[in-house]
Amino acid sequence: MIKELFSEDVLAAKDLIERNGLSFEDDYDVIVGLYEDENLIATGARAKNVLKMFVVDQAYQGELVLGGLTSTLIANGRVAGYETLFVFTKAEYARNFKSLKFDMLANQGDIALLEYGQGLQRWLESNRPLVRQGINGAVVVNCNPFTNGHRHLIETAAKQVDNLYVFVVREDRSFFPFDVRIKLVKQGTAHLSNINVLDTSNYIVSAATFPTYFLKQNDSAALIQMDLDVILFASQIAPFFDISQRFVGSEPKCDMTCSYNETMKRILPAYGIRLNITERIEAPQGVISATSVREHLARLAKQDSDDLSELENYVPATTMAFLVSEEGKKLREKLRHTDWFLN
Repeated sequence: MIKELFSEDVLAAKDLIERNGLSFEDDYDVIVGLYEDENLIATGARAKNVLKMFVVDQAYQGELVLGGLTSTLIANGRVAGYETLFVFTKAEYARNFKSLKFDMLANQGDIALLEYGQGLQRWLESNRPLVRQGINGAVVVNCNPFTNGHRHLIETAAKQVDNLYVFVVREDRSFFPFDVRIKLVKQGTAHLSNINVLDTSNYIVSAATFPTYFLKQNDSAALIQMDLDVILFASQIAPFFDISQRFVGSEPKCDMTCSYNETMKRILPAYGIRLNITERIEAPQGVISATSVREHLARLAKQDSDDLSELENYVPATTMAFLVSEEGKKLREKLRHTDWFLN
């Protein structure tokens, strides 16, 4: 019998998970268990669109047990509104999920990332009208918000290729919402004729492919996820758009971003993709970054000041126009009452 777990049953699942060498994670929406004669013999969980913490007691190993848990969590995820679901698993168990109609997205040797629902193929096909011939490059940006640093990176990249794809991280875990971020990117790059701005969906730096990115924890799990994220880009996304170069900015401060750059430097050449690193530009007050812009906005909000003149060296006119608009003022007002603006 498979059932959703609560209270003491969750403690039993935690014990089963940890006895099998995995870590129990508190951030789940639902956790289920399979029982035989009132004994918990298998468990699995869903956190939004990611399935995880699959453990089957050694005495009951088999695809039927895993299949029952997985089907239950897929149905639960569909009810919650997720058409596509992802799972991280040890590479040797990938075939079990493939037999359950999961597609392989990336495999870094130890860990594999698979998807149920063929979302990657649907996303790629939806962007087929953007595919261009020639020397193509890519930039992946969050733009929280869009700064002169982002514009410099994109302008520098656009000069070196025939076509540049600017992928804006769709995951809505930043202070500036996705719809605002992608609008500011489009407005701030409207003068460039050889770029296409599109979102990353679930497939580049998302909560599905790289969940620890949004926690800013540069640990062993993050390093594995970096590998998977870059391998997915290099093996499936880049070939579709015929991308042969990826452009990034140098990273002197953030350990997570620095490690991600190093991961790309290690993996991309094996797929015939060249990594180009552009040095960050500086304003009189220091290196231009989205973090410094948010810090400045937070200080002004807490001082009840609307003087944004110091940001004129940090952001283009299009971003400044948003910041002083009514929509921008409402967003800035939130900084008065929050400490998570650094995200």
